Amino acid sequence: MNVIGKVTVLPQLPPVLSRLSELAYNLYWSWTPHAQALYQELAPQAWERFQHNPVRTLLDVPQSRLDEMAADPAYVARYTQVMADFDAYMTKQDTWASQHAPAMKPVAYFSMEYAYHESLPIYSGGLGVLAGDHCKSASDLGIPFTAVGMLFHQGYFTQLFDRDGWQNETYEELDLTTLPITPALTAAGEEARVVVRIGNRDVHSRIWNLNVGRIRVLLLDTNVPENSDDDRKLTARLYGGNQELRLQQYVLLGVAGIRALRVLNVPGDVYHMNEGHAALLSLERIREQVESGLDFRTALETVASSTLFTTHTPVAAGNDAFAYDLVDRYLGQWPSLLATTREDLYTLAKHEQVWDNHLVPTFSMTVFALNMSRAANGVSELHGEVSRKMWNFLYEGAEPEEVPIGHVTNGAHNLTFTSQAMRDLLSTVLPANWTERLEDEQMWTAVEALTDQQLSDVQLVMKRDMITFVRARAREQMLRNGASAADVAATDTLMSENALTIGFARRFATYKRATLLLRDRARLSRIVNDPERPVQFVFAGKAHPADNPGKAFIQEIYKVSQEPEFRGKIVILENYDMNVARHLVQGVDIWLNNPRRPLEASGTSGMKASFNGSPNFSVLDGWWREGYDGTNGWPIGEEREYADLNVQDDADAFSLYQTLEQDIVPRYYGGKAGKDSWAHTVRQAIQTCSPRFSMQRQVIDYVQKYYMPLAARGAKVASGGAAQAREIAAWKTWVRQQWPYTSISAQATLPATSQPGESVPVTAQVNAAGINLDQLRVEAVLDRNGHITRVALASQGDGTYKANVPLKDSGLYSVGVRMIPEAEGLSNDLEAGLIKWA
Repeated sequence: MNVIGKVTVLPQLPPVLSRLSELAYNLYWSWTPHAQALYQELAPQAWERFQHNPVRTLLDVPQSRLDEMAADPAYVARYTQVMADFDAYMTKQDTWASQHAPAMKPVAYFSMEYAYHESLPIYSGGLGVLAGDHCKSASDLGIPFTAVGMLFHQGYFTQLFDRDGWQNETYEELDLTTLPITPALTAAGEEARVVVRIGNRDVHSRIWNLNVGRIRVLLLDTNVPENSDDDRKLTARLYGGNQELRLQQYVLLGVAGIRALRVLNVPGDVYHMNEGHAALLSLERIREQVESGLDFRTALETVASSTLFTTHTPVAAGNDAFAYDLVDRYLGQWPSLLATTREDLYTLAKHEQVWDNHLVPTFSMTVFALNMSRAANGVSELHGEVSRKMWNFLYEGAEPEEVPIGHVTNGAHNLTFTSQAMRDLLSTVLPANWTERLEDEQMWTAVEALTDQQLSDVQLVMKRDMITFVRARAREQMLRNGASAADVAATDTLMSENALTIGFARRFATYKRATLLLRDRARLSRIVNDPERPVQFVFAGKAHPADNPGKAFIQEIYKVSQEPEFRGKIVILENYDMNVARHLVQGVDIWLNNPRRPLEASGTSGMKASFNGSPNFSVLDGWWREGYDGTNGWPIGEEREYADLNVQDDADAFSLYQTLEQDIVPRYYGGKAGKDSWAHTVRQAIQTCSPRFSMQRQVIDYVQKYYMPLAARGAKVASGGAAQAREIAAWKTWVRQQWPYTSISAQATLPATSQPGESVPVTAQVNAAGINLDQLRVEAVLDRNGHITRVALASQGDGTYKANVPLKDSGLYSVGVRMIPEAEGLSNDLEAGLIKWA
């Protein structure tokens, strides 16, 4: 048939169930198992076939079945309770934000991907899950928040293993009419559209609206008739193209995303860029300011003052950068639109890198994002440190710890990943409103009241559910690949509910070392085949379509899983998605994570397992470096880095086997009571990780550390016709012009040895080259074993600065003197990016 269009015709819902359709179009159901159960009961097979999509499931329910359920008092009672809970959630007035941040200003959040639910596959991995969870908790907390992203109509990809265990990718066109999205409408009731010029073409975007609890998400879609075939594909696949396609997608996300907010009159006082993909939103915001009459530099200060940038990438090579000629092709018109020069604009993104053995200037999305924001953060304490070192070169003369990149450690949305069985158990000891107080550490001490048997019973329920799921998935894969009848039948006994079960599921990037477990196969064989204390492993994860080394890791695990000594003891599932993730984090006994430290920015999968009482067993990297307390799980390896990666792999593999054999297995099978029991570790995992790594704690951190301060500063800088922005821009221009002509010299009278508490005199002479002396901070910098102390020198009014610098503690000190320009209204000491040492 030649399809000319599609329309969704929802069934005629009986009056008593009339709001099932309304609920289906709000992703509140995605973290509410009782709501999901309403649709599952209507059509169990359709529910599974359509990836647990309520909208699509309703389309498949015969009218007779709806009438039957409408006549079922038990079902109607469950429906009534779910809708009452939904209404209470949506209309709640005393939210966290109303009580703790009543002056909170609207936030516009931009991300390339979002993982809300498996039925909306516009995500690839952790970045998307983090963004989706951020939205859910923004809703839970009641903060004014709008997210902007892209509707990829082929999603990421469906992963299929062939008979040799090699990953193959397929892409399926999403039927948008069956997704829980609706066309976004303007105030006039018309479908919202925006146009952005990319290169020499006008690209049109439809805007879709997605409701996530109390907040809305705007999704851009270029698959519209006005566009060429190539432009329609801009929102076809997530991370599916080359450099050229990705740059165009970033223009679309940033520029069209801002225009989508404007056409729908959605306010934004703070703009949060989740990774460098979104950095080009600043182009459009600056253009708006220039169009209103500001000069480029003033507009830049105005825009940057209300912008936050979150970096997730711990390795330089993972940050997007583009050759200037490619940028010219797609951003060539922007310098004139911004009333600036190509050189001035590109300098804001300049990162010289070695490409093809040549040092070339590149347009770095991360550098641009850092320069276009006045607050930046990594996603764990260690990642903040790594990021400050990585981007230290942008602040020449600064110590790494001074680089203005902070951190907010990631969290996960507890209710999305905690099973209903565990939630029911927690509800027996936690207060009635516990789901609204997830970040409250004191509240979680009540978990100590749960008995060993209660925990064991609930975890067995979850494990059985996971094993049923694993067997079904394995059987489906076997049948598709033409396996023998014996092999297909063997899936019915795959995995044992009585064996210690360890899960590993994540993106198969090579630094995550999925195959580390296989390093000593003889030892591994002894572990999994112990007749008294067996251990079994379940793996899942996708490699990027272009990442053949990652695919090779998948294949290696698959082939090992087919060897006689490991068959049934090691399982790898295909097509890792949120559904697989939920089953695994809820059903395993231990969560394994062994990235090569310090390359794991944060990681969140282990948090989700801990919510369900599955302790984490991980390298002390990312979040686990902060989460591990000696009682709530186990570390792998030492808290250090290695010069030789092979030595690191050997050391970590040895630690993994040793800890598993000597600590974990004996505790799991030991049957001891009290602090030596398995249940004690389970309780500690739940009690410590649930609040500290809840997404509610994370979003509250963003509100308090970044959103509210940025909103206040942004308003101040922009007030009075951007008066302060104009002053800052003019001051920076003047200081940068004069800085090459400044100089500083210094002298310090340093004895060979000294006593703690003594001080040494330090003097500096400054040639300010016309810069006001009041706008120069001259300071002594003391470095004691990497710990930096700064002591200001007092101006004597003639270019001379003096101070007696205290030496408070014992140790070897290095002493230096430097000057930094400073002015009222700057966001941090290094905002001007200028330091000069004596």
